Amino acid sequence: MNRIFVIGDIHGCYERLKTLFKKLHIKNNDMLIFLGDYIDRGTDSKKVVEEVINLKSQYHIITLLGNHEKMLLDILQKSLPIEMWLFNGGETTLLSYGIKKYNISSDLFPPEHIEFFKSLLPYYEMGNYIFVHAGLKPNIPLGKQSIDDLVWIRDEFIYSDCDFGKVVVFGHTPLAEPLFLKNKIGIDTGAVYGGKLTCLVLPEKEIIQT
Repeated sequence: MNRIFVIGDIHGCYERLKTLFKKLHIKNNDMLIFLGDYIDRGTDSKKVVEEVINLKSQYHIITLLGNHEKMLLDILQKSLPIEMWLFNGGETTLLSYGIKKYNISSDLFPPEHIEFFKSLLPYYEMGNYIFVHAGLKPNIPLGKQSIDDLVWIRDEFIYSDCDFGKVVVFGHTPLAEPLFLKNKIGIDTGAVYGGKLTCLVLPEKEIIQT
């Protein structure tokens, strides 16, 4: 493995994803890791999912679960009220798929997209790094972390100086600039809010942005 390219929260910002990807120059022996939140808030969630699925057929890619994909999956399983998702930007995703009703089911989405959502990993561990959408609960072994913490946690993780055993690379919490601390690296720079879409390149710790 040569380099690892880690991309933060996209949130339906298809054009920013395309622009960023042109800057990356990924080679065959490189790895690409997406930290989740492909959908919601931005206008082109469907296009983003289609693009990531297409990239998976061309490159060595790891796709992680974000809280927004978790909400959609929970709604499809009838374990979460749809109002929770709509409040968090889900309506733009429905519009991008041409869905105009709120009583949604899996058959309203392309089968390969449902398969993609179900395939997303809660975290990925490689070398000296743990890659996860939101972060880790301090002082809890990695294998015992709850899915909800992995995709939703904020302050308890952000402000912790806990030694997680490896450097945690995360998204989820929008930052003005990438965050580099001894125990964590944050790369959600609020693309959907007018910020930049960020890619972290390892092992160099280089930042590439739109």
